Amino acid sequence: MSEIFNIYCDESCHLENDRLPIMVLGAVWCPLEKRREIAVRIREIKVQHGLPPNFEIKWVKVSPAKLDFYLAVMDYFFDDDDLHFRGLIADKTKLDHKEYHQTHDDWYYKMYFDMLKVILFPNSRYRIYIDIKDTQSKSKVENLQKLHEVLSNNMYDFRREVIERVQAVHSHEVEQLQLADLLIGTVAYANRNLQTSQAKLELVKRMRERSRYRLTNKTLYWEDKVNLFLWQPNWGRDNDK
Repeated sequence: MSEIFNIYCDESCHLENDRLPIMVLGAVWCPLEKRREIAVRIREIKVQHGLPPNFEIKWVKVSPAKLDFYLAVMDYFFDDDDLHFRGLIADKTKLDHKEYHQTHDDWYYKMYFDMLKVILFPNSRYRIYIDIKDTQSKSKVENLQKLHEVLSNNMYDFRREVIERVQAVHSHEVEQLQLADLLIGTVAYANRNLQTSQAKLELVKRMRERSRYRLTNKTLYWEDKVNLFLWQPNWGRDNDK
């Protein structure tokens, strides 16, 4: 029987007119059978650091007072062999939607496709969960259905036996999504070259040390712990190889 994986996706600075130049999409994935064990361990780390088990891990909440907690969460990610991260970094200042006859949403979901395609294999099965960030529920559902279709067709998975679902969920209910938010925020902070928070800089430093990557360059194509891809316009579909 093929192994089932859960993939948890989030993003940073993805809006077209947010005046933030760097967008980062990211996915944390793990075997389905390990999802509960991982969630329980993350809640235990919260309690060990004096936080309620339902505390939501978020990059925007990183502060000096909670630095030890966030470092512990990041170390747990690197110490657990069942957890993996893939990130896509895109410079939005280089976008020209008119030239490619697309909307920003079209491009956004193309980026999701590029981010996810290299972690999907035909001999496994996948359940993909994407964080809900807006109130455009009907549009969101339609776009997720389209993403499911494109991902499935790329793998000749016309019966949806490989990619079983692409579903929107709330991050405060899912520890793995919260972990994705932390890793994405760290990568985005490094690529935006910000220096506004010493606590966030410490997290960038820790992720660089543990991954052995600068976080601002692409990694090896088959890297499966921290896999990063720098998107550039005018590249072909296999431009991250």
